[in-house]
Amino acid sequence: MRVDSEDVIEQYRIGEEPYYRPTGDEVALFEAAYAVRMPMMLKGPTGCGKTRFLEYMAWRLRKPIVTIACHEDMTGSDLVGRHLLDVEGTRWQDGPLTLAVRHGAICYLDEIVEARQDTTVIIHPLTDARRVLPLEKKPELVHAHPDFHLVISYNPGYQAAMKDIKQSTRQRFGALDFGWPPRDAEIEIVVHESGVSPEIAGRLVSIGERSRHLKGHGLEEGISTRMLVYAGSLIARGVDPFSACSVGVAQPVTDDPDVRDALHATIRAFL
Repeated sequence: MRVDSEDVIEQYRIGEEPYYRPTGDEVALFEAAYAVRMPMMLKGPTGCGKTRFLEYMAWRLRKPIVTIACHEDMTGSDLVGRHLLDVEGTRWQDGPLTLAVRHGAICYLDEIVEARQDTTVIIHPLTDARRVLPLEKKPELVHAHPDFHLVISYNPGYQAAMKDIKQSTRQRFGALDFGWPPRDAEIEIVVHESGVSPEIAGRLVSIGERSRHLKGHGLEEGISTRMLVYAGSLIARGVDPFSACSVGVAQPVTDDPDVRDALHATIRAFL
């Protein structure tokens, strides 16, 4: 039995309020951008809260959110859809982007620089006054639902000559910069998300802050808030704090023995 796409889009609706700790005026700015349907770009390091922020905004705006994790093997058909064979013959199945365009969802292209540029140009007609999505294989010209909103994200820290956003794409978006939360906010986040005490959370945040000074000196990226939450969650489950930080922080972030030893020394100093 075929499922109506109206029913399919409902599975992307967020039922309960996600926890998000604002650190500035990003909520008000995003609401203003949504009001005029300005496509938005979220920039910031891995694990700093970009995705959680957008989930929170989708809940706040009461809109479904269709998330697409971009990768280098992603094709245009993966985004817009394709013809499929079933017992009744050939039928068209909308891709996640088309589904969001038809039904007025927020479409989130996560880490867009991981996708090939010849794939991401598909979004261009959706990011200007036309707000249309051409389905060349169908063929059909889908006019975006009035509530449709396009959001992309990327990590400037991993930006390289071969993995950058073209200016023809970049200039179609407004942008919000995300960084590591202020210390008090990050402690609050770690406490809420992991269940550890404020004292332990403060020590974990100190480890994260120290590691971020190593960016470019052995680490490609400092320890993220997400990783601190992982370590805190293990500690809250009764795992020895040093072991929790080794498993949740030091070992995932680097394979360099010298850098890992330096992180272990930092962990011992604060825990």
